[in-house]
Amino acid sequence: MIIGAPKETLAGESRVAMTPDSAVQLQKLGYECVIESGAGQTAGFSDHAYKSVGVTIVKTAAALWKAAHIVTKVQPPNTKESKRLTSNKLLISFFYPSQNTGQMEFLAKNGASVIAMDMVPRISRAQKMDALSSMANIAGYRSVIEAGNNFGRFFTGQITAAGKVPPAKVLVVGAGVAGLAAIGTATSLGAITYAFDVRPEVAEQIESMGAKFVYLDFEEAQQDGAKTGGYAAPSSPEFREKQLEKFRELAPEVDIVITTALIPGRDAPKLWLADMVAAMKPGSVVIDLAAERGGNCDLTVPDQKIVSKNGVTVVGYTDFPSRMAAQSSTLYSTNIRHMVTDLTPEKNGQIFHNMEDDVIRGVTAVHAGAVTFPPPPPKVQAIAAKPKEAVQEKTPAELRAEEVETFKQQTKNQVTLLAVGGALILLVGAYAPASFMQHFIVFVLSVFIGFQVIWNVSHSLHTPLMAITNAISSIIILGAVLQIGSSGILVIVLAALSVFFAAINIFGGFLVTRRMLAMFQKS
Repeated sequence: MIIGAPKETLAGESRVAMTPDSAVQLQKLGYECVIESGAGQTAGFSDHAYKSVGVTIVKTAAALWKAAHIVTKVQPPNTKESKRLTSNKLLISFFYPSQNTGQMEFLAKNGASVIAMDMVPRISRAQKMDALSSMANIAGYRSVIEAGNNFGRFFTGQITAAGKVPPAKVLVVGAGVAGLAAIGTATSLGAITYAFDVRPEVAEQIESMGAKFVYLDFEEAQQDGAKTGGYAAPSSPEFREKQLEKFRELAPEVDIVITTALIPGRDAPKLWLADMVAAMKPGSVVIDLAAERGGNCDLTVPDQKIVSKNGVTVVGYTDFPSRMAAQSSTLYSTNIRHMVTDLTPEKNGQIFHNMEDDVIRGVTAVHAGAVTFPPPPPKVQAIAAKPKEAVQEKTPAELRAEEVETFKQQTKNQVTLLAVGGALILLVGAYAPASFMQHFIVFVLSVFIGFQVIWNVSHSLHTPLMAITNAISSIIILGAVLQIGSSGILVIVLAALSVFFAAINIFGGFLVTRRMLAMFQKS
């Protein structure tokens, strides 16, 4: 079968659904690859680069749609392209089925199949195909770069001979894939970064990246994001008011605001209102990554950059991934390649559309002459985190009672051990000869004293274990020195060997410790 990638027709779209690297991998699956001439030019991939890896170049879009059995795209097909999706052809692209019901019905009548890359279920096995996350990651990174371009000051603080420059303060609203990418980029540039999200489980992720999580003093249990496919659920009106109150408090302090809040199937919630923009300092920047769904900011104009009356720049671009076309195309084409790999289990260049597979069923919008959207929920779903049970603090009386009970138990154990030990010694003494008991008592006392001496050695060497072994070696040397004065030649030789080997251990321990400490000292 032939896989083809046409040139994107949407104005301003610079990405391409097939790169030379992904074409090589598709060919290994048994497919032939074709691409429209110039399709990868805006993403930095020349026709020559495709030819060098065995991809066939066709001159026109009509020729490509006619030749290809599988068509890969970035944007949904327009009306003209939909007519070219005839019987038994498969389209793999972003499709947004809930917004394109008429187009789905038309393609179903034509007998074509559609795989919507924006419908990949959020389960572990499908992460390699999650094109929305790939593009959101790039959008989050690019949003910080765009903010820096419009901010006109350093992100990191500096102290120079010309004066002191304070670090920029960045607030990221929404800590999904795009939000976390923005947080990571802002903190790496040296900004003081704050982040807010309605999902409590992401607070740890935010703080692990060096940002400060903005907490709300509000007693409402928020739904775990795992129950809503990883997205935030709509909040109550009371929670929203508390949230807006917190944002109004932060607005005069922050220099850059990046909003990323989106709820699937709904318009973007308004979170950064006009009065908040008015409260910001002149020269501040708002980057609205939800502009394509109306925006999180009151002043956002999709695909435009405006400046408010008080000098705040509000950026509403909807093509952040396309502004990094080479990187976006590489990641997106890799997502598609993984999707095609799952569709080709035999690696024989033939599509097997297994509707029993959770991932394939989830992304299929049209198949076998029927509209298959919406898909059923996946059989394997993310496991929501169990709510943490509040640990009740114990009263002083309860703590005291526990201490008394622990002391009683320890005393009971010690008395029992002493009683059993005494009984055993009396039993042995009743039957053993007097000479044995004398040696036995010396043995027990030496073991006890030796244990106390060795275990109480100060850990001055590199490790406690090394200090204890040195203490044992020292006792061996003392015993060996006492035996060197013996009249037996064999005893003298063994004692000298003991001194030699024990000394190696002692001096070796100090040398190793010295070398280890030297590693942490500046030369």
